[in-house]
Amino acid sequence: MRILIADDHEMVRDTLTVFLNSEGRIQVLPAASLKEAIQVIEAKGPFDLVLLDYKMPGMNGLQGLKQAIADYPNQPFAILSGTAPNSVAQEAVDAGALGFLPKTMGAKSMVNAIRFMALGETYIPADVMQAANSAEDPFDNQLSQRETEVLSGLCAGHSNKEIARDLGLQEVTIKLHVRTLCKKLDARNRTHAAVIAKEAGFA
Repeated sequence: MRILIADDHEMVRDTLTVFLNSEGRIQVLPAASLKEAIQVIEAKGPFDLVLLDYKMPGMNGLQGLKQAIADYPNQPFAILSGTAPNSVAQEAVDAGALGFLPKTMGAKSMVNAIRFMALGETYIPADVMQAANSAEDPFDNQLSQRETEVLSGLCAGHSNKEIARDLGLQEVTIKLHVRTLCKKLDARNRTHAAVIAKEAGFA
C-alpha cells in the first residue's frame, strides 16, 4: 500500500509516517503543500490514498481538494485536519473525497481508517458526524414551524408588530417566540438571531 501524506507540519507527517510504517507493507511519501503533493503524484503516483491537510498552503479550504480531484479523477483523496469544523467532513465527501480524518484520532484508529479508505471505502468518524448533525439541529429539528416563520420575519427585518400581522397573531405572542428563538440559537437579541440564521444559510 502506498500513501502520500501532504501536511505543512513536519511533526504531523513524521508521526503519521511512523504509525503507518510500524504496520508494515505501507510505503509513505511526504509533501508539505498542495503544490508539492501534486508534483509527487505526477512523479511517483498514483497512490492508494493521498491525505491532504485542510489548512496547508495551496488548499484554500476545500477548493484545493476539488481542483486535485478534477485534475486526477482516478486518484483517491481524503482530508486530514486538526482545526476544520465538523461540517467540513460531509462537505469534503460531497466534493469527492473518500473521507475525513481528525488529527485527534488515536494512532490505531487512524491506521485502520486509512486502510479502509485505501480499499475505496468512505470514512468519517461517528463522533464527527454526530457533532455535525447536532450543529444543524437548531434549524433542521429544534425549531417549530411557527418559530421558523417568526425567524423568517426577523431575517427579513420585520418588526414584531409586522410579523404578528403577517402571521395573524398577537404581538405579545411574537415576543415570546423571539425570546424562545434567542435561547435556542444562543443569540443575544432578535438582531443577533437573524445574523446567526443568515450565516447558517437559513435565509
